[in-house]
Amino acid sequence: MMPALFITAWCPLRHSVLSPWQLDPENTGFIAVENFTNLVEHHELQLDPSKLELLFALVQSNEDGQVCYQELIELMSSKRTSSFRRAIANGRRTLQREILLDETGLGVYKRFVRYVAYEILPCETDRRWYFHQNRLCPPPIFMAIVTVVQIIVFLCYGVMLNKWVLQTYQPDFMKSPLVYHPGHRAQVWRFFSYMFMHVGLEQLGFNALLQLMIGVPLEMVHGILRISLLYMAGVVAGSLTVSITDMRAPVVGGSGGVYALCSAHLANVVMNWAGMRCPYKLLRMILALVCMSSEVGRAVWLRFSPPLPSSGPQPSFMAHLSGAVVGISMGLLILRSYEESLQQQCSWWVIIFSFVTFLLFAIFWNIFAYELLGVQIPPPP
Repeated sequence: MMPALFITAWCPLRHSVLSPWQLDPENTGFIAVENFTNLVEHHELQLDPSKLELLFALVQSNEDGQVCYQELIELMSSKRTSSFRRAIANGRRTLQREILLDETGLGVYKRFVRYVAYEILPCETDRRWYFHQNRLCPPPIFMAIVTVVQIIVFLCYGVMLNKWVLQTYQPDFMKSPLVYHPGHRAQVWRFFSYMFMHVGLEQLGFNALLQLMIGVPLEMVHGILRISLLYMAGVVAGSLTVSITDMRAPVVGGSGGVYALCSAHLANVVMNWAGMRCPYKLLRMILALVCMSSEVGRAVWLRFSPPLPSSGPQPSFMAHLSGAVVGISMGLLILRSYEESLQQQCSWWVIIFSFVTFLLFAIFWNIFAYELLGVQIPPPP
């Protein structure tokens, strides 16, 4: 039985209303293309080029030249479910223009949008959909704001300490109310605020560069909600992992969130290697892995190198590893589910359940385990 609702979301100019009985008078659940075309012409509706091409692909994917009513609703209301994507994939070879790169006469912004589409999305249909659906509002502000705040905080401490490298060797730096240390685990904000502090100019530059080069395009494609969720999940996983595995060490820097974004993107590129059309992808993949490995190696060296007499333990590197795990699990699913409802996917709930279980275990650990295990933590700086 076809749902009794009205198609209004795709009539933005004249706010016309087409009822289900007009589209499907026999209540079959399918709509003949001729019937739909006549109604569109009668109501003088204007559809954007991407929806017209995808509608054509939907028609060609059906042997009888019909469109499923639910798929039509999803198309016109800009919803992308798994069944809709499968229908589009079956008929995508019939799209009038196969390659988005063939578009000519584009302005600077649209060329940048096309570049982002080829950087992030592995499917030509998804690229065309994103290209035509893209709007500048809301802009990708999350990663930009986080990066600006990190730079401002670093500059403030750099001026105050007159030190721009290895700031953690300064006792006053480690006394900051933003640094996370297991001894300060009762102060909940520190589980997040440590992402604004950095060891030195080299760590800040590395994180800021990746956040802008990878985080901003990801936010443009997948939206602020998904990318901020992924980034913050990597950040909180980093501080909680340090509390469990490296109980005597502080942690600073946004590497947990950065590695969540980078590992998710790199894993998505690897799993969709044949479909990715970004230039020099193999070279860029190697460079990214080398840079990330070097950053982890630097963090490991800094953690176990002999500290100065006036300084305590150096920051832990476990935030890097936990962020990568979050990216490969939660982040990969987010990036593979472009314009799809995550709530309808079983794998999403499995990952969310696993992450929540980890959070509950980590909270329990921070409250009770230190006393039960008799762990003697040096007084925090």
